[in-house]
Amino acid sequence: MKKIVRIAVTVLAVAAATLGCTAQADQADQATDKLKSTLQARLGSDMPIKSIAKSPIAGLYEINLGTQIIYSDANGDYLLLGDLVDTKTRTNLTEARLAETNKIDFASLPFANAVKVVKGNGSRKIAVFSDPNCPYCKQLETTLKSIDNVTVYTFLYPVLTPDSLVKSKAIWCSADRAKTWEAWMLDHKAPGGPADCDTSALDKNLALGRGMNVTGTPTVFLADGRRLPGAVSADQLDRALSAVR
Repeated sequence: MKKIVRIAVTVLAVAAATLGCTAQADQADQATDKLKSTLQARLGSDMPIKSIAKSPIAGLYEINLGTQIIYSDANGDYLLLGDLVDTKTRTNLTEARLAETNKIDFASLPFANAVKVVKGNGSRKIAVFSDPNCPYCKQLETTLKSIDNVTVYTFLYPVLTPDSLVKSKAIWCSADRAKTWEAWMLDHKAPGGPADCDTSALDKNLALGRGMNVTGTPTVFLADGRRLPGAVSADQLDRALSAVR
């Protein structure tokens, strides 16, 4: 009988602890929801909040805006802009969290809507959202000349000027998209010929980029889903490609 009583007491203790943890989790969720509601009302609809989570600092919350992470107190009365750095490891925690939360499923990208260029054996893969009139995109194309064994999927992303769309259509409708793309970006040889093919892929690219928070060109995505903003250097890109597992 005593054994049965001990078992019953243990079960009740575990159940109580579980209920306590559940209640604490519910309270935390309610607090986070309240903070999100407060901040969203104050920031406005033009700054949609993607998610809110506790930061490593007690009382400080991480506010993910998609393209930026900022920080807030528990009541949403004060905001902190800037990077959070771990002094022990010298790790930029803000940068790491932004990269992690903005990861994509690389394999699910619609590669049929991209200009494909294979260098060397093409074993390493990246996807690039690029505007044909973007000077930094041209800088990246120059950088890619020194990167070997990579397959580059360029999603034409004409967002800068009306002429960006004109050039993107001409490139997409050319007989050899890869050759025409590189001729323009590297040698300034403007694409010629009529842009009278099906260019719906460009509309799909624009919708895809917006859905992935691509707000600038070039934006590079690695095969593990991480993104590299801007025209990174050859060394940075090569190290990032080598780190993909």
